[in-house]
Amino acid sequence: MSLTTVADKVVVITGAGSGIGRALALRAARGRALLAISDWDADGLAETVRLVEAVGAKVRHDVVDVSDRAAVQAWAAGVVEELGRVNLVVNNAGVTATGDFADLTYDDMEWIVGINFWGVVHGSKEFLPHLIASGDGALVNVSSLFGLMSVPGQSAYNATKYAVRGLTEAIREEMLVGRHPVTVTCVHPGGIRTGISRNGRKAAGLDASAIDALFDTKLAKMSPDRAAEIILDGALAGKARVLVGLDAHVLHHFARLVGSRYQDVVARVTSRMPVR
Repeated sequence: MSLTTVADKVVVITGAGSGIGRALALRAARGRALLAISDWDADGLAETVRLVEAVGAKVRHDVVDVSDRAAVQAWAAGVVEELGRVNLVVNNAGVTATGDFADLTYDDMEWIVGINFWGVVHGSKEFLPHLIASGDGALVNVSSLFGLMSVPGQSAYNATKYAVRGLTEAIREEMLVGRHPVTVTCVHPGGIRTGISRNGRKAAGLDASAIDALFDTKLAKMSPDRAAEIILDGALAGKARVLVGLDAHVLHHFARLVGSRYQDVVARVTSRMPVR
């Protein structure tokens, strides 16, 4: 069986304290899902809880650092103990670390890998057995447009999002080989109007306010609610890959068309940006 609705299903979402994660929680709540949501930001998570409860949803909420394996293990065990099953998991939590590779610190790299990659590993590993047991499970891991093509100044982010893509595609293949009742979807959003840039790290010497302004005014075109709609629709359709936003579609197909030469084009365009 494939998951085709969230009504009366247990939906787990990481990074639900803002942005796409909050929008996903609200969409699932309106679809009569039972929610289990987490975020490292207690205040943001509390606001999401208030919003989903206002539409009548039942929600379990936990402050969880997804880079902490023991914390995710305890959270997953608690969710299953309380709600009895898990039908849909969205590993959405993610951060950015902007700056040239030479300027990022090892601490920056370890921080972003811990959240963006290990967070997805932890969420997938701990919940996958329960998705299989549900009989109609769906695993959704959020990569990025930058998991399909690379850009300068985002080497660490690119690395983690490519890793999420590779991990997710392999898990999907394993579910097919094993004939398990779990669909697996890798999501590649383009620019979405969230606080990911403002909440991310920047290498020393960069103009953080200019970088955030560029993202907010020029790059982040789609609302989180529309992104959540596309993601949820794609997951319920069992799609292997979901591109979110016109920019994601255009740039992905451009990179496919020109092959590795896209890197030269991106380098020329980026070198003219005033924030570098």
